[in-house]
Amino acid sequence: MRELLRIPEGDQVDLAAFDARSTPGGPADKEAGIAATAQMGEQLADLQERLYAASTAGDRRRVLLVLQGMDTSGKGGTVKHVIGLFNPSGCRIKAFKAPTPEEQNHPFLWRIMKALPQPGEIGIFDRSHYEDVLIARVRELVPRSQLARRYGQINRFEKSLAQDGVTVIKCFLHISNEEQRGRLLERLDRPDKHWKFNPGDIEERALWPAYQEAYEIALERCSTEAAPWYVIPADRKWYRNWAISKLLLEHLELLDPQYPKGDFDVAECRKRLLSES
Repeated sequence: MRELLRIPEGDQVDLAAFDARSTPGGPADKEAGIAATAQMGEQLADLQERLYAASTAGDRRRVLLVLQGMDTSGKGGTVKHVIGLFNPSGCRIKAFKAPTPEEQNHPFLWRIMKALPQPGEIGIFDRSHYEDVLIARVRELVPRSQLARRYGQINRFEKSLAQDGVTVIKCFLHISNEEQRGRLLERLDRPDKHWKFNPGDIEERALWPAYQEAYEIALERCSTEAAPWYVIPADRKWYRNWAISKLLLEHLELLDPQYPKGDFDVAECRKRLLSES
C-alpha cells in the first residue's frame, strides 16, 4: 500500500484523476473490508506495545499519522475506527482548530511542535500544519511570498522529525464533491448529527476548486522521501479505514520494534518469589 497510494516526490498532482470511490489494493467488498480491518487489530496492538516497550530502553522511534481532507472526508471517523484498534494510553491525539491568540503570536509550526508524540507513542493529527498552506492560501490569510516559504519550512521540519526517529505518515482523505454533499445532507436529516454541522460548511463548498488546487500544490511540494503523502480514496468509509490501517501496519512492521531485554537476573528473581513464605 505504501507504494500504491504514495505521491512520488516531484510528481505533478491532479486530484481529478483520482477516483474517490476506488478501492486500490483493497478487499473485494465492504463486508470483507470491515473483517480485514478488524483482523489487523491484534497485529497493530502488538506492534504498538513493542514500540512503547522499546522506548523504555531508550529507543526514540515513534509514529505520526497526519490526517488532512475536506470537511466530512472522515478524519474523525478514522480516529474512531482505526486508532480505536490501539491502546489509547500509547496514543497522542490532537485536533487542530483555528489558531488561538497565543498561537498567532508564534511561528506557525510552534503549536505543532508542542503536540508531537513522545518516543514510543503513536501520534494522530486531525488537521495539522498543512492548514497554514491550505486555508491560509484559499482565504488569503498571509501574503503569497510568505506562503511560498512555508512549503520549504514544512519540508525541513518533517525531515528533522524523520532524523529524530519519527515515522511521518501523511494521508489525504480524498472525498468527491457529490459524496460530501450527501454526508452534509445526512447531518441535516439527523438531529443527533446537527452538532457536527456548521452553516459555514456550505460556504466552504463554494470554494471547492480553490481548496482542490491548494491541496494539489501541497501534495506536489511536500511529498518527500522523508515524509511522503498518500492519497486515500475516502468515498467508501470501509476502504478508508482499511487502507489507513494497512499503511500503519506496513510502517510499524518496517520499524519492527523489539521488547528490550531485562537488566536483571530472571532466575534469581523467580527463586526469590517462589521462596516467599
